[in-house]
Parts: sequence; structure tokens; C-alpha cells
Amino acid sequence: MNITTDQAIESVILEVPDTVVAQAFYTAAFGLGDKVRVRASEAPTTGFRGFILSLVVAQPSTVDSLIGTAVQAGATTLKPAKKSFWGYGGVVQAPDGAIWKIATSAKKDTGPATREIDDFVILLGVDNVKATKQFYVDRGLTVAKSFGSKYVEFDTAPSSVKLALYGRRAAAKDAGVPAEGTGSHRIVIGGNIGPCTDLDGFAWDVPSA
Repeated sequence: MNITTDQAIESVILEVPDTVVAQAFYTAAFGLGDKVRVRASEAPTTGFRGFILSLVVAQPSTVDSLIGTAVQAGATTLKPAKKSFWGYGGVVQAPDGAIWKIATSAKKDTGPATREIDDFVILLGVDNVKATKQFYVDRGLTVAKSFGSKYVEFDTAPSSVKLALYGRRAAAKDAGVPAEGTGSHRIVIGGNIGPCTDLDGFAWDVPSA
């Protein structure tokens, strides 16, 4: 089954208390353009919001560059960048509360430092990975990778934001935060399977022009 524009994710909309401050942060930190949008919200939320926004890059120096500008712009470090058996990466939390993971599968640099981002992934921490996978399959998404009840990754168009599912506790552990959390997710996914809300309360909306 081929991916069509109807199945692409065009943007992530983050609900923030101050849109001017948030937009300035994201421009300085990551430079993702229209793929990250913000809108005002005072919806109550506490603890882990159930998602991680992941930037996959080519080499460690790019990880360090993006984490460095994020921290300079006001982010808090949750996991300092370091090597692991799978590569190199770290996790920061934006001033609005969104959690960002920047990582690479490479352990050594192979060229000059850049700020190029290979993949932008929305990682949803869900209560039942298999059930949520079926929810998205029923709405036209195609599974690219699946590891039973632990992890699912969907196919997307080349320029699209990617979508993956993880168990909530596993996602929180990956982010370096407790799994407990209540209230609004404070995120809306801009993709043409919407408008809808999935089994864990993550909302989708039709992207604006």
C-alpha cells in the first residue's frame, strides 16, 4: 500500500501558555519551520504528557549542536547526550513542557558538523500498543516496523513527520521522567486522517492551509 498525501503528517501543533515565547524558542532551538506550530492554551496538565518528539540526525556533532541551541534558548536537560549501545543521544524539555529527544545511530562523526535533521518523529506513549496500532491501521496508515506490544512505526511520505508508538512506561523511561501524568496532552497532530482522537486521547486535526 503506497503512502498518499492523505496519510501524511504535516505538522505538530503544541499548545502553549505563550505563543510568542514558544515560537521564539523553537526557531532558535531546532529551526523546524512549519512542522512545529504553536497555539495558545491554558489546559491543565501535570507530569508526563505521554509523548516524545524525536529528531533523528546523522552524527553526534549534530546531536550536540541541536541540544546546545535548545539549552541556550531555555530548554532543561533531562538526559545529557552520551554514547549508548544503540548510538548517541540526549533528551531535553522545552520551556512549554514538551519533551524532545535528539539522537543518532552513529557513534562517531563522519564529516563536518551540520544541523540537518533526517527524521522528525512523534513518539506516542500509549496504554495498549496493539490496540492503538489497529486504530491507525483502520485509518489508512501502513505499519513499517512492529515489535509486538512494545513498539510500532508507521510508513509516511518522505517529507512527512513520522509516527511511532511505544508503551507509556517505556516512553517515560526513554525520556527520563516518571510515567505518571494527568490532564491535557497539549499536542495536536496535523494530518489528513483527522479530525479524530485516538484511544489515548491524542487529537488529530486537518492541517491548515
